[in-house]
Amino acid sequence: MSTAGFDELIHAPTRLEIVSLLAAAEWADFKYIRDELGLSDSALSKQLSTLESAGYVEIHRRFVGKRPRTSASLSTAGRRAFEQHVAALQQILARSRQDAGAASATEAGRGVVRR
Repeated sequence: MSTAGFDELIHAPTRLEIVSLLAAAEWADFKYIRDELGLSDSALSKQLSTLESAGYVEIHRRFVGKRPRTSASLSTAGRRAFEQHVAALQQILARSRQDAGAASATEAGRGVVRR
């Protein structure tokens, strides 16, 4: 697992969904991403452009017959950033569980019961 590193760019909900979807695939068609996440063409295009500018996503544009076909892939840097972001989120969750456990033990000693 990579070292933890919270990434503000990836953390935005739509970009987090896109990156997590791309993390599970080598390449994904624009239409598949759009339909899977329920986004408009313009919303997906904007988010992919943002991720591409950061070096997190590679975009491949080609024609199939006379129709344009766009697909996206997570770059090596994007995959690393996503793994580090997930690790940071896992650390946050682990810390909250530890804090909750410590609080429960302290409260139990004082006779406090939580529902």
